[in-house]
Amino acid sequence: MTEEINEYLFSYGTLQYEQVQLDIFGRVLQGTADTLGGYTLSNIIIRDESFHTKAEQEYFPIATVSTNQADAIPGHVFTLTPLELLAADRYEPREYRRIKVVLQSEREAWVYVAASPIV
Repeated sequence: MTEEINEYLFSYGTLQYEQVQLDIFGRVLQGTADTLGGYTLSNIIIRDESFHTKAEQEYFPIATVSTNQADAIPGHVFTLTPLELLAADRYEPREYRRIKVVLQSEREAWVYVAASPIV
């Protein structure tokens, strides 16, 4: 029997919505509040029209590295299977990329950040 390796994913945006979780993972995720330090949120318009059918809003938050280490983004950290993490990758549009970070709780987790500099 192989042991399932869990992945941790920090979300500050639409992945916190129960309906989005049901659509992507087929279940509601149990998360804990946490904070991503050294980052700030900007708003972007997603160009991928298919994404708008998944999350009905015009502007979406996107994490970018801050020059002020006191900046922080609140959110939730969720436990996912490796397959669920890949499903999250398919959900996120090309404006986001997934990186590994250390959260305020000292937990290492994946997070989606800006794929290119926000102007």
